[in-house]
Amino acid sequence: MAQRAAFRAAALVGATALVLAGCGGGGGDTADPAAAPSTADTAAPACEPAQATPTGSPSTDPLIIGSLLPETGSLAFLGPPEFAGVDVAVTEINDAGGVLDQPIQHQRGDSGDDTTDIVNQTTDRHLAAGVQAIVGAASSGVSKLVIDKITGAGVVQFSPANTSDEFTCWEDSGLYFRTAPPDVLQAQALAGLIAGDGAQRVTILARNDPYGTGLADNTEQNLLTAGIPQDQIQKIIYDPNAASFNAEVDQIVQFDPDGIAVIGFDESKRILTRMTEVQIGPAQKSVYGTDGNMGNALGEGLPPGLLEGMKGTTPLTELAGDFQERLLAQDPSLTDFNYAAESYDAVVITALAAEAAGSTNGADIASEINGITADGEKCETFADCLAIIDAGGDPDYDGVTGALNFTAAGEPGSGSYGILSFTAENTIADDTEFVIVGETG
Repeated sequence: MAQRAAFRAAALVGATALVLAGCGGGGGDTADPAAAPSTADTAAPACEPAQATPTGSPSTDPLIIGSLLPETGSLAFLGPPEFAGVDVAVTEINDAGGVLDQPIQHQRGDSGDDTTDIVNQTTDRHLAAGVQAIVGAASSGVSKLVIDKITGAGVVQFSPANTSDEFTCWEDSGLYFRTAPPDVLQAQALAGLIAGDGAQRVTILARNDPYGTGLADNTEQNLLTAGIPQDQIQKIIYDPNAASFNAEVDQIVQFDPDGIAVIGFDESKRILTRMTEVQIGPAQKSVYGTDGNMGNALGEGLPPGLLEGMKGTTPLTELAGDFQERLLAQDPSLTDFNYAAESYDAVVITALAAEAAGSTNGADIASEINGITADGEKCETFADCLAIIDAGGDPDYDGVTGALNFTAAGEPGSGSYGILSFTAENTIADDTEFVIVGETG
C-alpha cells in the first residue's frame, strides 16, 4: 500500500497536543484545541500498573519468541503483515549477532478468534516449548482468553494490535505490553474524523466484545465533547455471531443519522451489504470503519463500488525508510501492512530488553521493556541500540512505529493513526492521511 500524508482541515486534539504529520520532509500543523474532543479525562489510567521485577536468577538460554497471531478466524487478514513483521525482526536481530550472542528463535502460532479454542491450544504449545515471550494476540477478546495463563507462567505477552482499554489496568504482574495504542486514543481520532466531516447525528454500531464496546463508549464520549448532543447519538451493540444483522440495521434506518461508524471485524461485510440494500451504505451516508475492518480484505467478494467513499481509522505509522520493501521481501503476497510495524517493534524491544537484562527470563525481560523505549540515548535499529547497551549506555529505541515512550502500563502514550478510504474497486486508496493523538513531546 503506497502511503503519503495529506493534511486534513478538521482539527483533533490530544491531552497535550495533536499533530497532523506530513511526509517527504514536510512539516506538521498543530490542531485547534477548540475544534475537537479533549482527552484530559481519559489519558491517565485509573490505577498504578504493576511493574515486573528481576528474578535474581538470570538465564542465558536462547531467546524463543512464540507468535500468537491470526492465521484463521475473523481477523485473519491481519495475520500476514503481522507474521512478516515478526519474521523480518527475527532475521535482522540474528544478522546483528542475536541475543546474548545466540540466534533467537520464532515459534509460529495461530491465535484463531474468540469462537474457537485455538488460542489456548497454541498458548499451551508455546509454554511447553519454553518460550520466554509471546507476540500476540491481535484481537483484544482473544488476548483476554490467555493473558492470565501467559503472564501467570512468568512469560512476557507483547501484543502488536490489542487496543482495548481494559489492558491498561490489567493485573498482569507487569508482564503484558503492547505497541498498539489503546482505544482511548483511537476513539479521539475516529470522533475527530466524524465531527470534522460535519456529522450532526451519528450512529455507532459496534460488536459485543472488549474491543467493540470499549471503542464505542470512548467514541461516544468524544463525540459528546465535540458538541454533538446525546440525543443525536445512537449506540447499538450487536452479537458478531448473529445469523442476521437486519434488526440492528433497521434501527439505524429509523434513527436516520448522517454519519455511521461500524466497529467490527469480518462480519462487517454482511452489515455493510445490508446497509446498502436499505439505502444507508457508503453511497448514501458517511460511513466510517476502524482497524478491525479497514483493510483490503473487507472488499473481497463485495459488488464493485459498495465500499466506495467509506473512511476509517487504524493505528498506522508512515513506514520509514525501506521497511515496506523488507516486508515484501519476506512475504511478496502482502496487500495490507496493518500492524506489521507494531509486530516488528515488539520483537526488537523484547530482544533489546533481554540484552539489557543480561537474561532471557520472562520477568527479567519485562523489567527492562519500558526503559528501552524512553529516557535514554536515541537509536533506531537493533544493532545501534545493542551497541549502546554493550558500551554500558541506556538506549531509547525509536522504532518503525516512531517514538514509543511507553507509559508505566507498558503501552504507547500517544498513537499514530492512518485515515484510510475505499475506492470504487473496494480497495484501500493509496493516499493515506496520518494523525497523531496524545502526548507528542
